[in-house]
Amino acid sequence: MSRDLPKKPLHIVMAASEAVPYAKTGGLADVVGVLPQELIRLGHEVTVMLPGYRSVLESLPTREITLHFTTPVGSVSREGTLEEVCVPVGDGLSPLKIVVVRCDPYFDRPGLYQDEHGDYHDNLERFALFSQAVLRWIRYLSERDGRSVDVLHLHDWQTALCSVYLKAGVRGLAIPGVKTLLTLHNVGYQGLFPGEQFPVTGLPDALFSPRALEFYGLVNCLKGGIVFSDAVSTVSQTYAKEILTKEFGYGLEGVLADRREGIPGIVNGIDVNVWNPETDRFVPASYSVCDLSGKKICKRLLQRELGLPVRSVPLLAAIGRLTYQKGFDLLLEALPEMVLLDVQLVLLGTGDRDLEERLLEAQSAYPDCVAVRVGFDEGLAHRIQAGADMLIMPSRYEPCGLTQLQSLRYGTVPIVRRTGGLADTIVPFKPSTVRANLATGFQFDTPTSEAMLSAILLAVSVYREQETWCSLIKAGMKADVSWVRSAAQYEQLYRTVLSSPT
Repeated sequence: MSRDLPKKPLHIVMAASEAVPYAKTGGLADVVGVLPQELIRLGHEVTVMLPGYRSVLESLPTREITLHFTTPVGSVSREGTLEEVCVPVGDGLSPLKIVVVRCDPYFDRPGLYQDEHGDYHDNLERFALFSQAVLRWIRYLSERDGRSVDVLHLHDWQTALCSVYLKAGVRGLAIPGVKTLLTLHNVGYQGLFPGEQFPVTGLPDALFSPRALEFYGLVNCLKGGIVFSDAVSTVSQTYAKEILTKEFGYGLEGVLADRREGIPGIVNGIDVNVWNPETDRFVPASYSVCDLSGKKICKRLLQRELGLPVRSVPLLAAIGRLTYQKGFDLLLEALPEMVLLDVQLVLLGTGDRDLEERLLEAQSAYPDCVAVRVGFDEGLAHRIQAGADMLIMPSRYEPCGLTQLQSLRYGTVPIVRRTGGLADTIVPFKPSTVRANLATGFQFDTPTSEAMLSAILLAVSVYREQETWCSLIKAGMKADVSWVRSAAQYEQLYRTVLSSPT
């Protein structure tokens, strides 16, 4: 009788513009910070390549220079170095190798993509250089050690040009045998630049066309990656369908629909060691699914910390970027009616100045009901997750979302708009799911304050029925929100990409 042979471990290079704990502006950093570790636990060799931002250089002070390079960028040549460091993952496991692309004129800046005046004017140059440096390192690795890379896993527009350089073969960057996977974390951000900047990429003029990188007269880096990558994925099954529509495709829905093999959606996970109410160093009282008494303590202390009256009323929370996409304007619209429900609301985030100011005005108008903290505070985010009863996410679109996964882990019941990963990760409250002890939260369909208020009203009414409410909490805390299952799905996707014809 035949037996299946063990599958060969893969050599995966992951190129990204950010990763925790080294550089972060959003959820992409959380993904790239944890997914490689889970792949190593599955037995694979993983290298993460990052730009040499100031924060990265400070976080990884002991690096070994392995390669000097010079790359033409438009009419000038830029010099840089590729610097390696190994980071331990766990006992008995291979380390995670991080390769830093250092070019100080481009990356040694206060921000990753922008400063107080807006996006850096040379972002196309910066990430064209970064993409070329990624391929130079892969080629150098093959020449130095005779070791091949199986899959180059790219993330968003900042690394999408890697696939274009590979297929175009300019400057010796065509490397046989390397397959590419581009993961779309948010199609709304495409890396758009004026058409006259195209020459800085060093790509042939023929690629500035509607079949390649041209997009209504602009350079579109993400489009180039979608066209030239061997495979494209995104971060939830629902979002994979949504981006094929005009509403969510942002002009690329036709290009995405042309991917004959389809676009799989693999839901993100979270680091369950960091987000763990039993061991969280940021929260004042630990608790578990078997003993929730600590959560009540966390709620009282959170109310005191934020200057709210300590009352046994539903405490709602909202955490994230204060933007139109995230639906924070809907919260403002609904606030006068929300306070009539006898609830408290805690908000933490930063973003649009107008939204920040209006939320602070709401705090002044309802000091006993609303607490707003503008900015980002990691410890406070953990304490809010531990102390709140409910999380509200009224996003107009949400490719995956991580905050709701953190809430499930902490027994904070999510109220979400049914879109993207929010639809895929929250089991909605309804008779059948309640009877089966599967319900983990509440969903609403349309991005309006009225629909959101209806969902909040339902949640508040269920909150009064403590037995039912506890079943929601426990179902959420038992849900698998780790990277284990998702990492296995990525492993399978890599093998599918490798088995497909070039």
